[in-house]
Amino acid sequence: MADLQYYPRGFGLRPQIEERLQVDYHSQIVDHMKAHGYTLAAGDLTFRLAAEFGFCYGVDRAVEYAYETRTRFPDRDIYITGEIIHNPHVNSRLQEMGIRFLSGDGAVAEGWDRLGSQDVVILPAFGVTVGQLALLRARGCTLVDTTCGSVLNVWKNVERYARDGFTSVIHGKFNHEETRATASRTCLYPGGRYLVVRDLEETERVCDHIRVGGDGEAFRARFGQAASGSFDPNRDLEKVGVANQTTMLSSESLEVAERIRRAMAARYGEAALTEHFRSFDTICSATQDRQDAVLKLLKGGVSLMLVIGGYNSSNTNHLAELAAGTVPTFHIEDAACLLGSESIRHKPIGLKSAEITPGWLPEGPVVIGITAGASTPNNRIGEVVERILEIRGLDVAPILGL
Repeated sequence: MADLQYYPRGFGLRPQIEERLQVDYHSQIVDHMKAHGYTLAAGDLTFRLAAEFGFCYGVDRAVEYAYETRTRFPDRDIYITGEIIHNPHVNSRLQEMGIRFLSGDGAVAEGWDRLGSQDVVILPAFGVTVGQLALLRARGCTLVDTTCGSVLNVWKNVERYARDGFTSVIHGKFNHEETRATASRTCLYPGGRYLVVRDLEETERVCDHIRVGGDGEAFRARFGQAASGSFDPNRDLEKVGVANQTTMLSSESLEVAERIRRAMAARYGEAALTEHFRSFDTICSATQDRQDAVLKLLKGGVSLMLVIGGYNSSNTNHLAELAAGTVPTFHIEDAACLLGSESIRHKPIGLKSAEITPGWLPEGPVVIGITAGASTPNNRIGEVVERILEIRGLDVAPILGL
C-alpha cells in the first residue's frame, strides 16, 4: 500500500479540532470534581468519582483521528467500518459530521460493496479483520487507522503463537469486533488456529478436553464459530497460547490462563510445560486502572454505584459487574436514564437490554459512586450529576461558581 493512502498516526491537526472536541465532550462538573478530590457535595448528596474513568488514551486518539479526518478531507466520502467505539453519543456525533457507517445500526445501503478509490475509510479502535483489511486495500481506499495500541500488542502475541505452531485460546466475546479481528490474525501463518472462550465455564470444558480428550465433533458443536475452521481439539489443544480481549475482567482472564496452565501440566507434566503452554497478560492498562479505581472507590464507602457507558461496551459492563458485588449498581447510558427519584432505566448485570427499576435513589444522605467506561465522554458524566441534582431540587451553578 502506498504511504499516502494509509494514515496510522492521524494528520497532526489537533489545534484545528480542539475547540470542537471541547464543545462536544468537555464537562465543567467533571473538572470541578477532579479539582476537589474527585468529590462534589450538595445538600444531602455526595458524589464520588473514581480516580480513573471515561475516555482512555486509545479512545481519545480514535475520536481525535476521526475529527482530523473530517477536517483533512472536507469534500470526500468518509466511512467507518463499524462503531468507532462503543458509545452511542460519540457514534451519533460522527454521523452528524457526515461520517457514514459500513455496518451496524444506521449502516449505509450496499455497505462495503459501494467503496472505491476515492473513499476514505476509518478503521475503529477495535481494529478490523485480516479479510476486511485486504478488501479495503483491494478497493484502493484511503485508510485512517485508529486501532488501539493495546489491541496491536495482543495481535503480536497471537501472530507469534501461530508462527510457532501454538493454538491461540482467546478469552473474550466472539461477536465483539476486537476479538474477531484478533482471531483473524492466526490465519497469517499456515496452520494457524484459534479458540475463543467467553468465561470460566467454557474454559473448564477446554481444560477437561486437554486432560482426558473426548469427542471432537461434540466439542466443535459446542464452540461453533468461536473455533477456527476444521478445528480438531485432539490435535489443536496440544500446544496452546492464551490471549484475551483487552477489555475483559482482568481477574477472570488471569484465572482462565491459570486453569489452562494447570490442565496442561496435568496432561504433559510440569517439566514439559513450556513446550505446550504460553501466556501473556494482555489486558490493557487503562482497563486495569479503571477496574482498580472502582475497587478503591468501593472501599471508601458509597451508598450506590452508577456506571455510565454504552450497553454494548465490554469494559463498561465489567465495571458494573465489579461494583455489583458490593453495593446496588446501575449501568446507565446517560442522564436520560434517570427518570426521577423513583425510577431508573438501566441494564442489569448479565442481561442484554435495559429495564426500569423503582426506588433507586434513597431519601436522606446518600453517597453516590460514579465511574464510566473507557468510551464515555466527560460531558455524559457531568450531565448525570446535574440530572441527579435536578431530581433533588438542587442547582449546580452555585457549586461551579457560575
